[in-house]
Parts: sequence; structure tokens; C-alpha cells
Amino acid sequence: MSLISLARHGRAVALVVGALMLVPLAAEARPGGGRSFGSRGTFTRSAPPPTQTIPGGAQPFQRSAPSSPSYANPGMGAGAAAQAARPSFARNMMMGIGAGLLGAGLFGLLSGSGFFGGLASLGGLLGFLLQIALIVGAVMLAIRFFRRRSEPQLAGAGAPYAREAYGARPDAPRPGFGGGAAQPAATPIQLEAADFNAFERLLGEINTAYSNEDEAGLRRRVTPEMFGYFDEDLTENARRGVADRVSDVKLLQGDLSQAWREGATDYATVSMRFSLVNALYDRQSGRVVEGDANAVQEVREFWTFQRERGGAWLLSGIQQAA
Repeated sequence: MSLISLARHGRAVALVVGALMLVPLAAEARPGGGRSFGSRGTFTRSAPPPTQTIPGGAQPFQRSAPSSPSYANPGMGAGAAAQAARPSFARNMMMGIGAGLLGAGLFGLLSGSGFFGGLASLGGLLGFLLQIALIVGAVMLAIRFFRRRSEPQLAGAGAPYAREAYGARPDAPRPGFGGGAAQPAATPIQLEAADFNAFERLLGEINTAYSNEDEAGLRRRVTPEMFGYFDEDLTENARRGVADRVSDVKLLQGDLSQAWREGATDYATVSMRFSLVNALYDRQSGRVVEGDANAVQEVREFWTFQRERGGAWLLSGIQQAA
């Protein structure tokens, strides 16, 4: 292999390394970020009924923590939710490799050596794959190392709140879905004006707490599962050196989709059309790196709330309009 081919080969590997590092970091802004995650009790696998606000219904949950671990050991509720909130490394790895191969091909075209100019020979291809395997192995070891270090702290921090949210009583309903004993029967309930006022207030407060990276404020307003997802996003933003800022949140229209009771827990799913201003800022320079700090966006989402008997409403799920 000539020095020129070797240099091109090294640049192709560098592109793959860059893709492996950058692809998992991509994320949409604002709480929820255009994704559907959380739980709706026994209706987690069922789509909420459509409403006048969102007549097309909702998308299914893309991520939802199983109920059994947090029910069997409430102290591990937040830890289990955070584990479920983490994106699949295998999926991100494959996306990164694909992006790297595409980048290598484009580099080959630009340098005049063809789409896979540096990888034409069998030896070059095998050498390239060997380097990819070594790089992926190193990345996996690093992720496992940091994951082991972070898990005990996360579980310990979330334990008291998990017991407060779901209770330790034998008859406490299980959030989400999963195996084990039968779930409590769902009974329709009637909501009052104060409940709808609470939903509107939580819409603004959760967005504000997320924008301010106020973890304590989020814990008071969302379930441990949802806190795990939000905390993951905020941690990722900090690692990328960006800040997700949300402002001017205003509810434009809202309808009740479904309200029910399971044991001692009330649930309510509401469809909401609201406006906000959202952008990602560079933490060092304050420059907008994604979004528009002056543009008003309009969002349509289903938000599900839950409360223990006599307690306050907490956000337990967000679903995008279908």
C-alpha cells in the first residue's frame, strides 16, 4: 500500500471515528424533543382517543420503562427508568459506521479516487474493518466504564422520590406495563376545572424547569421515569456544550382525551396545542446553534398526568400527534 493510499485510508478511518462520536449526540430540542416516551398505566400500549385538538390521534410510545422493577423495588424506580431512557448503543454504533462509510466514500469522490478508492483491495478492506472493530471495542469499553460509575449514584438519588411517587403499599398500582400480578381495573373518572388549570400550569412549569436545567423542579413535577429521560437529555446537552432554552410557552387549545383511575392512582391524558420559542445555544459563546431564537413554534402533543390519591399531578408521558 502506497503512502498516498495509506493517508487516504487513515482519513477514512478518522471519518468513521468522528461519526461514531457525533451520531449518538444528535437530539431535537425542547422537552420531549419530538419523541414519544413515558407511560399511561394499563393503557401504555393503547393509543389515547383522538380529540378535537388532535383528531389524528397519537403516536405510540417509543420508549417506556417496564413496571416490574420499580414495583418490586421502589428504591430502584428512577434507576430503572434511566436505564430504559438510554438509547441503544448498538443502534447508534450501526448508524455511526454507516455515516462513516458514507463519509469515506464522499471523501474518495472528492479526492478523485472513486467512491471507495482507498478500500478497493481485499487487504485494504480487511485492514479497514479490523480498525473499525478496534475502535468500536474501545468505545464500548469506555461507555461501560462510565455507565458503571454513574448507575449507583443515579439509583441512590432517585430512590426517595420513587417511593414517594408510587408508594410502597402492596396495592399500589404499577406504572407502565409488564409481567407479574394483574393490574388494577381502570375506572373512568370525572375531572374538575382545577385539574385542567393544573395541566396548563405544569405545561409552563416543566418547560421552564427544563430550560433552566432545574433538576429539583423537574423532580417535583414529573414521574421518576420521565425525570430519567429529561435528565439524560440535559446531561447530553452539557456534554455537547449546548443549552436548550425554551420561552414564551402558551397553551392555545386543549381537550381531555381520557381520564381514569387504577387503584389509588388517577390518570389523565390531554391533547394540547401550544406555542413556544425554542433554540439551542452554545454554552461558551451564547450563539444559537440550532433553531431560531425569534421564531414562534406551534406544537401538538398528548400529555399524560398521574397522581396518587390526594397528591399533586405529575407528568408521566408525552406522545406526538400521529
